[in-house]
Amino acid sequence: MSDKLSNDVAITDRKKRPFEKLFYSVIYLLSGCVLALVIYFIAIILIRGLPALSLSFLTSAPNPIQQTIGIFPSIVNTLYIIFFTLLCCIPIGVGGAIYLNEYAKNKRLVSAIEFATETLSGVPSILYGVFGYVVFCLLFGFKVSLIAGILTLTIMVLPIMIRTTQEALKSVPVSYREGALGMGATKWYMVRTILLPSSLKGILTGIILSIGRMVSESAALLLTAGGSAMYMPKGSLWDQLSSSGSTLSVELYRYAYSRGDNETAFGIAAVLILIVILLNLLTRFIAGRLNTQ
Repeated sequence: MSDKLSNDVAITDRKKRPFEKLFYSVIYLLSGCVLALVIYFIAIILIRGLPALSLSFLTSAPNPIQQTIGIFPSIVNTLYIIFFTLLCCIPIGVGGAIYLNEYAKNKRLVSAIEFATETLSGVPSILYGVFGYVVFCLLFGFKVSLIAGILTLTIMVLPIMIRTTQEALKSVPVSYREGALGMGATKWYMVRTILLPSSLKGILTGIILSIGRMVSESAALLLTAGGSAMYMPKGSLWDQLSSSGSTLSVELYRYAYSRGDNETAFGIAAVLILIVILLNLLTRFIAGRLNTQ
């Protein structure tokens, strides 16, 4: 009887094996195609963009009189946007996810908030731009400035931060929570010392996705932060944040679409790619250092 059962299992395995091989082959093929497309995309941008880079291009402002091109003000504005938006959205997003996942008791409220965040993550960016212009520029009196752009992008990336952090917290085994609480730890101590370190990779993923959304955004920033990149940064930090300024993505749009200068556009795209890569590596380095502590 046992021999017959083992033979049936072996026959079943032999029947499944070709299909499984085909299935995995298709998965590997599609994954390879996606990876090849990404590499091709980055390679084309760098090959066509790096020759356009020079010291004056990276360290000066555009001068229509001398007919020179520079993107230093746009680089500074982009870094301001990324840093201060992350400064605003990380505490709110991570804190909100912790509350929804660990403290909220009303399941209907949690479901409604999760549905709202999923819906907001799919809203077109131009609608965020209109909202930011009406609320931050007109109602709050920030006018068209980097501050208005930072607040608008904070609202845009909050759904990403909340959802990715929630999923990371849900992936932590329940036994970790029960073990910490069973040893007499308070809930906040358990969250701070057990949950957050265990879900750090998921939070890191949310930060990387948020940086990608901020760097690529142009429509919302055209309406809220403005499109001026003619002057070098000067004055106090508040003066710079309260004035209008275009980011690299906005300048890329202007040179590629409005002016038809593809050489400069590819140069700006190469700088954007390098900034994103460096920021992702820096984020992973910081996360790795926190894990070792």
